[in-house]
Amino acid sequence: MDHHWKELIPPDRYITRSSGVLNDFDRKIITMLYQPLIGPNSLALYMTLWGELEQNRLWGKESSHHSLMAAMQCNLKEIYRLRIKLEGIGLLKTYLKEEQDFKVFIYELQAPLKPDLFFQDGMLNIYLYNKLGRKRYVSLKKFFCDESLPENLKDMTKSFNDVYQTLQPSELTSQLPEQNEEENSEYMTEAQGRRTLLDDSVFDFDLLFAGLSEAIIPKKAINDSVKETIKKLSYIYGMDAIQMKNILMNAILPDETIDEEELRKSARDWYKFEHGEQTPRLSEKIQPLPYRTVQKKETLTKEEELAFQLENISPYQFLRDIAEGGEPPLSDLQIIEDVMFQQKLYPGVVNVLIYYVMLKTDMKLSKGYVQKIAGHWARKNIKTVDEAMELAKKEQQQYMEWAEAKNKPAQRRKSVRKEMLPDWLKTEEGKEQESSTETNAKDDFELERQKLAERIKKYKNKNSQ
Repeated sequence: MDHHWKELIPPDRYITRSSGVLNDFDRKIITMLYQPLIGPNSLALYMTLWGELEQNRLWGKESSHHSLMAAMQCNLKEIYRLRIKLEGIGLLKTYLKEEQDFKVFIYELQAPLKPDLFFQDGMLNIYLYNKLGRKRYVSLKKFFCDESLPENLKDMTKSFNDVYQTLQPSELTSQLPEQNEEENSEYMTEAQGRRTLLDDSVFDFDLLFAGLSEAIIPKKAINDSVKETIKKLSYIYGMDAIQMKNILMNAILPDETIDEEELRKSARDWYKFEHGEQTPRLSEKIQPLPYRTVQKKETLTKEEELAFQLENISPYQFLRDIAEGGEPPLSDLQIIEDVMFQQKLYPGVVNVLIYYVMLKTDMKLSKGYVQKIAGHWARKNIKTVDEAMELAKKEQQQYMEWAEAKNKPAQRRKSVRKEMLPDWLKTEEGKEQESSTETNAKDDFELERQKLAERIKKYKNKNSQ
C-alpha cells in the first residue's frame, strides 16, 4: 500500500465534487463523530477539498496535486494515505479519468451518516465508544438528540386536496423541457451519508451457507442487508461462520426473515458471555491496509518476512503464539490495550514493540518500559512496521539505557553484560564490535529469538492450511 507513486504523482490533476449539497450540520457531525476515528489530518484533507467547492455547488475547479500538497503542507505519500482513510470510512469516493499525458482524479465528497444512522451503524459507533470511552460517548449521543413530540397530540395538518383545487385541462401546459435537454445535468439535493462497507473477504459466507439447514434458516433469508450486518458483526466481535450460524438461529422470524436488530443483540450477548462486559478488544485488530508496506511475493528477506508477519497478525494473537497457544496474561493485554488506546499506535507497530521488548527483557512485558518506548513512537508519529523497526535501530542505544536505568537497583556490578539484539536491530558497526567473550550470551539470545520466530511461523502455517 506504500507504492503510492505508481498510482499518483504531483503533476496529476484532480477535481473536487460533492455527491450532494453539504451543510453546516454535516460539518459538525464530521468534526465530532468522525474525527476521533480518522484523525485530524484526514479531517483536514476533507475540509480542504470541501473548501474548493463554491457555496451550494457540486463541482470545484480542476487543480494539480502540487497545489494540494502546498495547501496541506505535507507530501503526496501522506495525502494518499489520508485519502484512503476517507475512502475506507465512507467519506470519499475516487474516480479516475486517464488523459493522453496525465491522469485526472475526481474526488467526490460523501456526506457523513446522520446521527441516528451513525449510532445504529453497528461498527462505527462501537469504534467511537472504544476511542472516547463511555462518558464522552454518552455525552455525544445526548448532544445529537433533542426532545420528541409528546404522544398525546392530534395531527391537525391539512392535506393538499383540502387546500388546493384540481387543475382543469385548459390550465395544463405541455411546455416542459425535453428530457435530452437535461441529460448532462443533475438536480442539487442534500448529500446522503454512505454507510461504511466491508469487503466480502472478511467473512466466509460459503462456509456459512454450507452449514445452514434450509429447514431452519433458508438461504433466501440472508439478503444483502443481512449480509452487510453479518460482515460488520463478524469484523467487530471476531466471529467465525460456525459461531455466526448459531447467532442467526436466535434472530430468525416465523416468516423466515432475519430480524437484524435481534441479530445485533444476540451478537452482543454472545460477546458478553465469552468476554464479559468489556467492549471488543483493540488488541484483536490487525494492521490497517493503508499502513501495510510489505507485499507478499515469492522471495522475501528475513526482515521483510518478519515485517509481513507482524502486519498480518493481531497483538492478541501474537501474544498467544508467543505463549504457544496459551491465553495471554490479563496484565499483558491491559498493557497493550493502554498503549493502543492512549498512544494511538497501530496493531503492527505494537507487534514490533512486543517483539522488541520481549527479546530485551527475558520474554516479559514491563509496563513502564513498554509505555516509555510507546510514548516515544507516538511522538515520532510512527504508523508502519517498517518505521518502527527503523526507529528501533536508530534509537537502540537510548532504549538500552532506559532498560538499564530501570533494572539498575536490582543488578550487581559483576553481573553486567552487553545486551544482545535481533538481526534487524544490528548496525554494521555493532556487529563488528561483538567480542568473543559474548559468544555464549549471544547463543542464548539467538536461541530465544529462533523460538520466537518459530512461534510466528507456526501461526503463519496454521492460517495457511
